[in-house]
Amino acid sequence: MAPMAEQTTNHSIPRFVEATEAEQGQRLDNFLIARLKGVPRSRIYRILRKGEVRVNKGRVSPSYRIEIGDSIRIPPIRMSEEDAPATKPAAGLLERLERSILFEDERFLVVNKPAGLAVHGGSGLDYGLIEAFRAMRPEQRELELVHRLDRDTSGCLLVAKKRSALRILHGLMREGAVTKRYLALLAGKWPRDKVNVDAPLRKNTLQGGERVVRVDPTGKEALTRFGVVERLGGYTLVDALLVTGRTHQIRVHSTHLGTPICGDAKYGNEGVNAELRKKGLNRLFLHAAELRFRWPDEKADRVFTAPLDESLDALLRRLRG
Repeated sequence: MAPMAEQTTNHSIPRFVEATEAEQGQRLDNFLIARLKGVPRSRIYRILRKGEVRVNKGRVSPSYRIEIGDSIRIPPIRMSEEDAPATKPAAGLLERLERSILFEDERFLVVNKPAGLAVHGGSGLDYGLIEAFRAMRPEQRELELVHRLDRDTSGCLLVAKKRSALRILHGLMREGAVTKRYLALLAGKWPRDKVNVDAPLRKNTLQGGERVVRVDPTGKEALTRFGVVERLGGYTLVDALLVTGRTHQIRVHSTHLGTPICGDAKYGNEGVNAELRKKGLNRLFLHAAELRFRWPDEKADRVFTAPLDESLDALLRRLRG
């Protein structure tokens, strides 16, 4: 019997992705494996060998390390129905994401990302936020993440609706013209109202494959500006301004100060986390509260704010009471 013909189930047109700071240093093959959820690795390496994936219009090896601003061409991928992801975003999640949109125009949208939802599929996940939006809006073929948030972090996330908007927003980020402010609840007391942490960060891998980030003099420059918002007994609510955007930056810098973020299973204090679980905290208390930037040729900044979810608000009320 002749083999069954493959049918196109997704990725039917070429896509161009502009690499952000979050992708800097990542191998091209790993980048594609995360992006092309459901596509067998053998097929990904085949399109790399054939030169169908281009970086800045040129051929590169699978081990190429991505740089900020790289334009990565992802070709159409023909997938058999057997290879297609079996799980689709649940209707409830899609409705929740629609309700979470804080702003939208013809160029981009800002969503208040829920905690626990990855921004994209990969590493065992069938889908993430961007795949969910593409499922909701199949007619919008150029939806792309502008930046990332950790899976356990909630708050403001930018999604471009056009390649032209993606280029502009990435340009603003490279120029340091996008301000990102976070709210975090830290375990411990701060005697000072403001603390700047200028400590380089380096990615490492522990036994078992878990990725962690450490303060290391050989790492990449990382600067976070902290300010106290409220003191709550043995806890401190802080505003964190990212000057650089390294992986897990606020989490690692907070731990470096001896006051880890509450609910942080990777870098935090398990005893504190266990005590706060009794008070209802079942997630990382880190929230991207505000995005600010000025669109080219506009006279005023655009400011987007995301409210805390009810579980975090409820914890603060308990700590105050």
